[in-house]
Amino acid sequence: MWPYYESDDWSILPPELNRRFNPAFNMASIKQAFNEAVERVSTVRMPAPTRLRDLIRQIRAARTAAEERTVVNKECAYIRSTFREEDSVWRCRNIAKLLYIHMLGYPAHFGQLECLKLIASPRFTDKRIGYLGAMLLLDERQDVHLLITNCLKNDLNSSTQFVIGLALCTLGAIASPEMARDLASEVERLMKSPNAYIRKKAALCAFRIIRRVPELMEMFLPATRSLITEKNHGVLITGVTLITEMCENSVDTLNHFKKIVPNLVRILKNLILAGYSPEHDVSGVSDPFLQVKILRLLRILGRNDIDASEAMNDILAQVATNTETSKNVGNTILYETVLSIMDIKSESGLRVLAVNILGRFLLNNDKNIRYVALNTLLKTVYVDTSAVQRHRSTILECLKDPDVSIRRRAMELSFALVNTNNIRNMMKELLLFLERADPEFKAQCSSNIVMSAERFAPNKRWHLETLFKVLVAAGNYVRDDVVACTIQLISETQAQQGYAVSALWKALEKDTSDKQPLAQVATWCIGEYGDLLLYGPPSDDVDAPVNIIEDEVIDVYQRLLWSPQNTVVTKQYTLLSLTKLSTRFQKGNEKIRQIIDTFGSNLHIELQQRGTEFSQLFRKYDHLRPALLERMPPMETARPQANGIIGMVNGEPEPEEEKSTVLEASTPPSDSVSPQQLFCNVTNINRRYKNYTTILSKFYKIDNTTAAVNNNDLLDLLGSLDLSAPTSTSTSTSTLPQAQTPTQVFSPTNTGNFLVDGLLNSSSTQNDAATMIVLDKAGLKITFRLERPPDIADLLIINMSAQNSGSAILTDFLFQAAVPKTFQLQMLSPSSTVISPSGQVTQVLKITNINKVPLRMRLRISYTGPAGPVLEQAEVNTFPPLATQ
Repeated sequence: MWPYYESDDWSILPPELNRRFNPAFNMASIKQAFNEAVERVSTVRMPAPTRLRDLIRQIRAARTAAEERTVVNKECAYIRSTFREEDSVWRCRNIAKLLYIHMLGYPAHFGQLECLKLIASPRFTDKRIGYLGAMLLLDERQDVHLLITNCLKNDLNSSTQFVIGLALCTLGAIASPEMARDLASEVERLMKSPNAYIRKKAALCAFRIIRRVPELMEMFLPATRSLITEKNHGVLITGVTLITEMCENSVDTLNHFKKIVPNLVRILKNLILAGYSPEHDVSGVSDPFLQVKILRLLRILGRNDIDASEAMNDILAQVATNTETSKNVGNTILYETVLSIMDIKSESGLRVLAVNILGRFLLNNDKNIRYVALNTLLKTVYVDTSAVQRHRSTILECLKDPDVSIRRRAMELSFALVNTNNIRNMMKELLLFLERADPEFKAQCSSNIVMSAERFAPNKRWHLETLFKVLVAAGNYVRDDVVACTIQLISETQAQQGYAVSALWKALEKDTSDKQPLAQVATWCIGEYGDLLLYGPPSDDVDAPVNIIEDEVIDVYQRLLWSPQNTVVTKQYTLLSLTKLSTRFQKGNEKIRQIIDTFGSNLHIELQQRGTEFSQLFRKYDHLRPALLERMPPMETARPQANGIIGMVNGEPEPEEEKSTVLEASTPPSDSVSPQQLFCNVTNINRRYKNYTTILSKFYKIDNTTAAVNNNDLLDLLGSLDLSAPTSTSTSTSTLPQAQTPTQVFSPTNTGNFLVDGLLNSSSTQNDAATMIVLDKAGLKITFRLERPPDIADLLIINMSAQNSGSAILTDFLFQAAVPKTFQLQMLSPSSTVISPSGQVTQVLKITNINKVPLRMRLRISYTGPAGPVLEQAEVNTFPPLATQ
């Protein structure tokens, strides 16, 4: 803007004024006219701000995130400037734009006070935007939140129903416990208003208040009873919602409202039999939202109540048979009906009808409906297994569905349907599924097949065939417990050992780089029963007899040992198996010895130690080799429990240091230890220690009288080994049978041999353990079993077991634990997230306690039971002394 002119110099005037004014006028007239024009321009109002739709258009036109931020920052700067200038004319528009910016994720907290100014405005448009801003920008943690209480109270007493509705919606959205207590009486008064619109809003607000402050429930009970008799569907649906919330939170309220079951049945019947009503019709169904709410409330009222269940059996049957299924609206009602039938004390025929509805859902083209059906059948199968079995073929077809979620639910449901009668057919289908399944399914599916075969196998031969097919189909995704179960079954089934060694040899001849667990089982079996493979009588039930010579077997073993694709664990199996074959074969020992000698300088410390020790058996201790390498006796260790295998839902591999195929034979007393068991202990005893130098440099204290009782040759076993080996750290995991770790004190002055001395004392000691119950409530029992490994002084292992003693399935189970910062906590994956009736879920916790302070732990257990989500919290401060040793 040009300045006021006080000079008589015409040359400095703008050209426009030179052309506009006549030079005949004097200078005073020109200056006066010019100054008047300046004042008129200065009084013009600032231009209107950008409209919301224009701002949205600008933001959407941005090609990059940087351009979008530029637009948003520019608009926010303008909005801030208008707030500072107290521009009340465009405040409503600016707040609307600010809310849109907030929903995009940009900071908008500076508009909180402006929202309060809009709420205090008498204009409805301003109040609407102000209350919307309060719901989005305010919460009970901010001081501004306290200033809105008086505004809400004033608007709750307004004469305009829409202003009251705005206040009720805002109160329900942002009410803190203090605000709810202050305004609860106003909401209760509005629930009795003659205006249906206000009653509906007040009932919804009461629903939110009860969630925030449950003790206010009793205040709303009288007003809630009248809502169930409403003719207005909007008020009726909010009343049913409010009653449902009350019944879920209070047992006394639940018993109080059980007398309204006939009223609910009558309302639901009227909805079914009512004719076409344009006001409430949705795809030919009369008010499906109200029907769903009533069905859900009936399910809560009829649970564990025979009388209430009997009163609603007929109406549930009518809903199930009269609802149209061609639209998703009808399917929604049928789904809620099925849930209600299966949750109450309904008749058996009604349950069959509900399962048949779910069976029809499985044939629907909508993948969401199929998923819902499978998920519901998975919960229903424990209630009525025979009814679900009728749809077994349809469920198996879902294993071929392209949707991964449907395949997962179908797999879990298929294993729940396996029994003695259908084990053969079900395993055939599940093995086909395992072959073509995605890698994420293979670990879980293979473990579940092994557990199902363990429970329902018709004979040992079929059982072995199934396990071998699992090892082939699942490849490297097989968990270690499957390897352990297979080896144990072969060991205890003497009649099938000839078949097993022949079948596994055929599999071992092929490329097993992608089937490491199969190679481990095959080498173990051939090492134990190699004589049956070459010199045993031909088995009648073997399809094609095996005709091989010793050199062919040794060549295959050499390929396995030198293959870079095989894991160290597989090579450990193979090396021990090859050593055992030296006593099974009639010749070829020299070639076996040469292969074993090459591992005396292997880069991997575990293979190097095995190669060095095994080489001594062909030289200094050759006379002991036949006795040490005798066939292992049948293993008697119990197999894993159901929840240990079938419960592994996630199929995640455990950390390598935790993997172990522990196959422990029954250990006789120390004075009757068999040579082959002693040898297995020798080759595996170092697995419990981390530092190889420590193992070779420390020795156990041993009484000479105890040593004299045992074989003197055993005392000198491997005594010529060089104990001054270079320092090397080994964290590998042995997969051979393990011995109990001795608890004697190390003595560096002991001149005996560490391996043998530890071996002689290992059979008489046991690991420390303790068991404690940390939670026992509502049928859920949480038990801790504490163990302390003798090789790691600071480590405490807690085996958590969650047992369900109730009759209902518990889903979405989540166990969480927290310890003080002085501890280190590692939680492995749980065995499952679903606990069936009389079932259990296990989980391993590892706690490192370097400071040796008393252990304290806080627990948080959540799950979904028959009454809905449950959250339990506990604090454990009284651990046994084992936890701090």
